[in-house]
This record gives sequence, structure tokens and C-alpha cells, in this order.
Amino acid sequence: MSQTPALKIDFVSDVVCPWCAIGLKSLEQALKNLDGEIHADVHFQPFELNPDMVPDGEDVAEHLAHKYGSTPEQMTKNQEGIRQRGAALGFTFNMDKRSRIYNTFDAHRLLHWAEQEGKQYALKEALLKAYFGGGENVGSHDVLARVAGEVGLDASKARAVLDSDQFAKEVREQERFYQSQGIRAVPSVIINGQYLIQGGQPPEAFEQILRQVAGEAKATS
Repeated sequence: MSQTPALKIDFVSDVVCPWCAIGLKSLEQALKNLDGEIHADVHFQPFELNPDMVPDGEDVAEHLAHKYGSTPEQMTKNQEGIRQRGAALGFTFNMDKRSRIYNTFDAHRLLHWAEQEGKQYALKEALLKAYFGGGENVGSHDVLARVAGEVGLDASKARAVLDSDQFAKEVREQERFYQSQGIRAVPSVIINGQYLIQGGQPPEAFEQILRQVAGEAKATS
């Protein structure tokens, strides 16, 4: 009997990126549709949409207007489109609660630690939910440590990581690596280090390329 192909998926993203939440939910749906056909090992890799963001964050409307030139009308239309895409995939965007955008470097440090603890996926999903569902400050050490505890991590250890500079070097190195590979936008989903899917693609797009890569892996095994 042939073995189920094992695929390594590097999901390069940020926790304040709405399209990253949509992309992740699409990937999850595709993997569910392919259950039994492939095995996927997902690793979340760091990308900061706003690496120079001040600790207290910035008003979302002001930030989008400054960065993209978005008018209030455009922002409302875009947010409704995102909300609908999320709802179709089972993810809730409470845009009225998301009033600020935050610095996410510490969130990425915590995710790096959580991978070592076997809880990275759970923490990633919880942080996306905390920010887009509850409008919480995902740059706050209090929020980050609490959410870590809620997914089964040791909150006191999480706090110790956050209050130090632990994993700062590793996260910076990962960020630079993906930038050196030409990653300028997220989500960027890299399969087996060779195949790239970018943006909040629908589940069908993920399913197609996952099946293709799995077929190639099976043929060469």
C-alpha cells in the first residue's frame, strides 16, 4: 500500500492581517477536503505588516488612509467584503471592535516559543480570533500571556518569554530569510519549500495545488 504523502507547509503571515485569517481558513478547508489523501505539517512563519508600528498602535482608519490612501467609503466596502469571505469560511470578523492596529513582533516571538511547546497552531488561531473577533491588543504582554494560557500553554512561562528578549534573534532571522526569498505580501503559503500560493485564495485553489504537489511527491517516492 502506498503511503500518504507528507507535505511541509510554511504559512508566512501576520496576526493583524485579515487576508491571513481568510487564507488559513481556506487552507484548513482544503486539508479537510483532502483528509486521508495527504498529511500536512503546518509551520507559521513571521511577517510584520508594520514593523515600525509604535507600541500603542494606530487607529485603523488613519493607518489605512495613510498607508493605502483608502477613503472611509472604500474601507467600509473592503471590510464588508472581508467579513463576508470570513463568514463563508466560518471565521467571524467583528470589524466594529477592531479600532486599532498593533505592533506584532512580540506575538511572533510567542508563536516561535509555542511551536517548541507543540501549541503554535492553537495560539495562532486564538490570536487571530482575539484581534479580529474581539479587537484585542495583540501587542500587549497581558493579552498575549492570557491567550497563551487559554490554549493550554503555561501563562507564566509565556510572560517570562515576553518580558525578556528571548527568540528575538530567531524571529528577526526568519523575517529576513523570507524577505530575501522575495516575500513582500501575506499570506504567503510555501509547500515543500518549492510551491508558493499568495493571498486569501479560496479553498479550491489550495486543494488543487496540494493535490498536485502530493501527486508529484508520491511519484518520486
